[in-house]
Amino acid sequence: MTVSREFEAIRLDVQRFADDGALLQGEWPLRELPRLLDSAAEDRRPGPDSTVHWQARGQRVAGPDPAIWLHVGARTSLALQCQRCLAPVDVEVEVDRRFRFVRGEAAAAALDATSEDDVLALTRALNLRELIEDELLLALPLVPMHPVCPTPLQVEKEGLEVAEEANPFAVLAALKRERGADH
Repeated sequence: MTVSREFEAIRLDVQRFADDGALLQGEWPLRELPRLLDSAAEDRRPGPDSTVHWQARGQRVAGPDPAIWLHVGARTSLALQCQRCLAPVDVEVEVDRRFRFVRGEAAAAALDATSEDDVLALTRALNLRELIEDELLLALPLVPMHPVCPTPLQVEKEGLEVAEEANPFAVLAALKRERGADH
């Protein structure tokens, strides 16, 4: 007889979840992931209908060295600030990660140092939402940019009369001439 357990994403018993080979999935409003929300462009904050789609599957691998695994996937869309033109750029953020759980922080640290897998200490109350938020934050591009910016950044050049498409060496020469005139 198989017993079907209810699991909570906010207080996930990882070992039981893996033992059952259970699956959780759903959506969270983006506003429930405040650190991710803070990454959004100031002038285009996510609306109340912005969501994070996620799923988690537990797995226990039998054998001489039994392993507890958690496979996590999540995706969302977020407007970030383009680092070229400073306008918002829509970015699809997606993660697909597997975590191995072991007993104790020391065992996790030792195995993590030698393994290519992500290793975490086993807990009876894992906050899956925080784990997914961490992974989405790590998946954000370091330098978000449009493939082609809709409008070029307007930079004011005080005291210089330089053509829009000026050669950077010409700008440097003009600066040198201007500074030479000041002395």
